[in-house]
Amino acid sequence: MSTNQPAKAAQAGGGGVPDARRLRTILIAVSIALMAVIASVTGLNVAQTRMAVEFGASQSTILWIINIYTLALAALLLPLGALGDRLGRRPMLLAGLGVFGTATVAAGLAPTAEVMIAARVAGGVGAAMIMPVTLAVITSTFPEGQRGKAIGVWTGVAGGGGILGMFLAALLVDVADWRWLFALPVVLVLAAVAMTLASVPNSRDTSAHRFDTVGASVSAVAVVGLIFVLQEGPERGWTAPATLTGLAAGLVAAIGFVAWELHRRDASLLDVRLFRERGLAGGSITLLVVFGVQAGIGVVLFPFFQAVLGWSGLLSTVAMMPMAIMMMTTSGLAPKLAARIGARSTMAAGVALAGVGMALMALLVSVGGGYPSILPGMLAMGLGMGLSMTPSTEAITASLPREKQGVASALNDVTREFGTALGVALLGALVSAGYRNAIDGRLHGIPEGAADTARQGVANAVEVASSTGPHAQDLLHAAQQSFVDGWQQAMWAGSAIMGVLLVSISLRGPRSTPSAVADEAEPAESGAAR
Repeated sequence: MSTNQPAKAAQAGGGGVPDARRLRTILIAVSIALMAVIASVTGLNVAQTRMAVEFGASQSTILWIINIYTLALAALLLPLGALGDRLGRRPMLLAGLGVFGTATVAAGLAPTAEVMIAARVAGGVGAAMIMPVTLAVITSTFPEGQRGKAIGVWTGVAGGGGILGMFLAALLVDVADWRWLFALPVVLVLAAVAMTLASVPNSRDTSAHRFDTVGASVSAVAVVGLIFVLQEGPERGWTAPATLTGLAAGLVAAIGFVAWELHRRDASLLDVRLFRERGLAGGSITLLVVFGVQAGIGVVLFPFFQAVLGWSGLLSTVAMMPMAIMMMTTSGLAPKLAARIGARSTMAAGVALAGVGMALMALLVSVGGGYPSILPGMLAMGLGMGLSMTPSTEAITASLPREKQGVASALNDVTREFGTALGVALLGALVSAGYRNAIDGRLHGIPEGAADTARQGVANAVEVASSTGPHAQDLLHAAQQSFVDGWQQAMWAGSAIMGVLLVSISLRGPRSTPSAVADEAEPAESGAAR
């Protein structure tokens, strides 16, 4: 990959840099497309019970309906991002919107769980066509001076869009049928198609090398294997045969992918040697941890709102909104701050604030304190994540040349998906372990059957409490306090991880402002290519 040469990306649609009005329309178009994809990741979480009843499906099947979308999306991000670079980003975006929209309609009308799973797989394929292209369009179209602000908007939608999508989904479930959850993505797809046809220019890679089919296939196996382990390990058990098989397949494929890409050199899907550069490595690690913490926080917050505070799904989602709004707002402001104090300092400030937010939630949370006891920590976390996401995303995209922005964007997205799966698995396991350890000493006098049920989780304890007669209040208090103990354990662990990341960024993070990262990327890449 001779990245020290001028970019060979061919751009159609008028040539030159689009004017400010068209750039604004392009940004809105790709943001709407991204919102459709992100909303579909989280929306079905609020309808698990209703799906189980209507389909007569087990909890395991319902989890597959939810997780198979993410699995298909993550597995195909790199291959389809690279294809988008070659075939043209505008055609890939339109094709992806078509596949995704059709699959979403099929899911909304699905008569059985099996049809729903098939539709969700197809939706994940369409999402993998859309997601890398949305960021690649920004990085290949916007001039350098405006690119950071546009990436800030993109990261805000990517970070906060899931919570906004969950809020709308919860609202629809409460006021209508759960199948109306699929109406929102369809409306967003139609709007994105119309705006893409009207404004988004085409750009593509003119590389003469053949597509890296082997690398694409092996990368898909690696991603499926590793994310499968993170998704299924907590349910099946970390030593279950399926879990260990997935781990072995994922690790072998990941090692094989690195070896193959080093062998391919100029014709590789992804030049893995670029991870030696602090921009790509630092941005990827930061994004992995930040999205992991964000996803893990969601696992902790919803049981707190519903089982401890007794709130509905809709009210619980509304309670998450301050963090999402703070995140989306500050992600747009991060480029301005980075221009003043530098990308590394902005990233470090964001990570530090997120760590402080987790520490505040560990220190202040209590059963009696309710929502006000966690709100300061949520706001600090939203502020910190918003500040850290934009410069880390730009560090990743700036590390690859203009004609490889689909691959860069896909790498950014794969990192997010891995972080999300890792955060849910890690923080979820910490909360569960802390809860079980704490509740064992608080079940004296509780009937044995109810006590065994309560040990399974706080939601189980709340459900069985009404059957314990005079012990109901004691069981509720024990379960709620034990959940708070597990919460604190998870928050302190997350804060410690943020502390380690802060030290890493301070020592190895991107040194320059986001606008200068791209200038540093080309000589770094050309050195690696040699």
